[in-house]
Amino acid sequence: MSVPLPELFTRSLSAASKALNSPTIDDSTQEFVRASLKDLTTLSARITGLSLFSPNETLEDISTTDLVYLLVPYVLSEVRGRVRTTEREERISMLKQAQKDLRSFLLYLENYEVVPEEERALQERKASAIADPAKRRELKIKQYQMEKHLRARIEAIRKRRRQVPLSDDAPTDFDLIASLLPSKLSSKSTDDDDEPDSDTDNILREATLLLLRLFHAQSHSTLESMDQELELLLNAPPSPPRNSYPGTDDRRGKGRETDSDMWKLDAPRSSLGPDGKGPLLDPSGKPLRPFTILPSDAADRARIQAQVFGPGHRLPTMSIDEYLQIERERGNIITGGGPASEAAPTSSEQLALEAEMDGTRDGEDKEEAKRQKDENWARYTDENPKGAGNTMNRG
Repeated sequence: MSVPLPELFTRSLSAASKALNSPTIDDSTQEFVRASLKDLTTLSARITGLSLFSPNETLEDISTTDLVYLLVPYVLSEVRGRVRTTEREERISMLKQAQKDLRSFLLYLENYEVVPEEERALQERKASAIADPAKRRELKIKQYQMEKHLRARIEAIRKRRRQVPLSDDAPTDFDLIASLLPSKLSSKSTDDDDEPDSDTDNILREATLLLLRLFHAQSHSTLESMDQELELLLNAPPSPPRNSYPGTDDRRGKGRETDSDMWKLDAPRSSLGPDGKGPLLDPSGKPLRPFTILPSDAADRARIQAQVFGPGHRLPTMSIDEYLQIERERGNIITGGGPASEAAPTSSEQLALEAEMDGTRDGEDKEEAKRQKDENWARYTDENPKGAGNTMNRG
């Protein structure tokens, strides 16, 4: 008996999420990657066999439960990027296959017109193609603000759906996709035969479309990074040939080793004699071994040695950890920040999102708090016109 599509997709997303939070080089991570790739390949083949998506259909013709499977090529590309490769040709082949999956995902979105035209034009622009640094920075800021806005709307919808919090404090993109599948829905009925009501269906459809638009933006930046990596790999010099007969002398390797020894300051210990001593300089004046310049007089050397850790030397009074703890208590160490803090909505944005929770007591309270905040700010700007406090340079 074949596994249902939602269960198969959920299982692959769970393995992909575990692989995303682990080092790629670990064997356990690669086990999750292989398991996810196997399920995703099977899922993709079954979607094609069922003709789930047809070029003759429009976006309105696709049911809400099937809409989430448009994300399968995107997830396939992301998981392929986590495959561990040791050879350059393997990495090039994996990158080209991942690019093929991403372009297939973008073609779906273009055929069904999921992304608005203005938003698509913004995300399709490549920052690397802009020569002016100021304009390139401005484009990156606009693209980042668009992604941040989409994530904030997705989080607001998750609150409206009153979903059970995900297992991780910071859910991955794979967890967000899994939350759209039937096994993750917080509906009143969990029977497969029961269809969700119209309100639940509309909210779920809106969340799915927002995720498609978010991953559309991320796909373009990922494709640009892949193009740059492919260019580096294709233009890199070929790897040196390995020795065909282990245990035999490799003249090329010996030649490289001799050439590298020419540029070392410290000569091999074997050239310094059995006692590790020998001439300081070669006939051309090049140093042959490390040395320290000291006074020739023994009395001067003894005097310098006696001054080490003398009465005037200040020893540390506390460890580094103790010093950092004191500075932390004084408030001199700033904590927080980073990508998580940068992506989090501001207090005003959070208040605006919470005010959109129509029909709830908390939403009404937040809407009243937002109204009072806007009214206080309007009153402040009326009483303090711009430039009123500037009394400098006035005759």
